Amino acid sequence: MTDPLFDDVQTLLDKEKGDERILKQILRACENNEVISNYERNYVKNLAEKYLGRLPENTDDQSTEEKQTISDVIIPTTSLQQKIEIPTSMAPQIIQKKPKNPKMLIGAGVAVLAIIIAIGISQSGISIMESDSIMDSDSSSASLSIQTDLSSYQKGDIISISGKSNTSETINISIENQNGQLVWSEQVSVKNDGRFSTLAIAGGPGWDQSGTYTIKVENNMETKSKTFSFKV
Repeated sequence: MTDPLFDDVQTLLDKEKGDERILKQILRACENNEVISNYERNYVKNLAEKYLGRLPENTDDQSTEEKQTISDVIIPTTSLQQKIEIPTSMAPQIIQKKPKNPKMLIGAGVAVLAIIIAIGISQSGISIMESDSIMDSDSSSASLSIQTDLSSYQKGDIISISGKSNTSETINISIENQNGQLVWSEQVSVKNDGRFSTLAIAGGPGWDQSGTYTIKVENNMETKSKTFSFKV
């Protein structure tokens, strides 16, 4: 079955709508049954809605990913006195022996009390350590990330950029060449689920040399970067 994307791309090329270089690359991918990214499909869909009268599809910006929840720490309701049982055989021995020296009886009582307190502190320490480990795991989630669909591009290729930001509604994305010269930049809106995405074309002023290029993303609180190789 022919991908409906193929017909839309062919029609847009016939009507000379959109970027011819990008559309030809997508058309070539359709003809060769190559994988087409969601960002390329969205690029064609937006042009089709604007120039071919396609009706927009209903989208839901909410993330379909299931949110994982961490179960609450359950504190045992059983009292410490119920968990720690002193053998009943010890009581008659203490009462019946009646040591001649009262200090020995006092010393034995102090030792038993110290054991009870030590066990209680150790159990409380375990609960505190479990709570701390859960809090640390919650705070380890990253607030800003960026990625590309490939690690190497040639002149005229489409660079698909995506990532996640949890701290702002808009972010700034830029690309610098191997000499640190700015060759592309864009301000991108962040969706309700914290994700963002955009497309860039590997070509134009500043893209005249092969080398390692750097993508940077900023959200007013931190900056992340990722490199890729570029060949003219």
